[in-house]
Amino acid sequence: MNHYRARRVGALTAALALGLLTAPPAWATPAGVASVGSADFTKAGTRIAIAPLAACAVDGTTTAASEPVTRAGIRFGEGGSSCTTTVVDPAADRTTTTSEATGRDFELSALVSAGGPRLRIAEWKTSCSATDRTTQVGWGANGLGGFAGLPEQVPNNHVHEVRKADGTVLARATFGETVMPEPNDGSIAITLLHIRFTEASGVTGDVVVGSAACSPTP
Repeated sequence: MNHYRARRVGALTAALALGLLTAPPAWATPAGVASVGSADFTKAGTRIAIAPLAACAVDGTTTAASEPVTRAGIRFGEGGSSCTTTVVDPAADRTTTTSEATGRDFELSALVSAGGPRLRIAEWKTSCSATDRTTQVGWGANGLGGFAGLPEQVPNNHVHEVRKADGTVLARATFGETVMPEPNDGSIAITLLHIRFTEASGVTGDVVVGSAACSPTP
């Protein structure tokens, strides 16, 4: 998975407002984490729950992998994550971190019976990197299917309405969902794709594909 040409967004940076801090902050976001994805939704009275796949953390399990997982209405292909720490200034004990997740062959078919499209992503990557002053996130994906009308270049927090043929909105899919806390402490979190079902779909719950988060290093 070396290329992520179709549907990508430029990196987004969150700067740590050092001038506003009078004491070491308590980060709202973990030091560095990533996961291939998860799901928790109910359709026709049956709950489908997939715990976060291949979860890693810079202060815990630093690498993880997941085999393909298939449940009624959803599939995650194989994926992996890596959360690494690099010492860039040993004398000052200064470090950087990189937390990223990659995956392939995602498919959501839960909306097909309601007249909606089959949603696919052939391959994707999401990442969060941090220094002692800034954090930065990025994502990219190839081989998207079922997202009719999606722009070629997708901005962060772009909400795509998943519709059936008559225009009924069955779900809202947020690409590059990015969260920064208020007040700003320099931390940042990103989800490549977050699907939330509407009442019209007959499905409740949501699906997450590719997440990463990080905070400025000490």
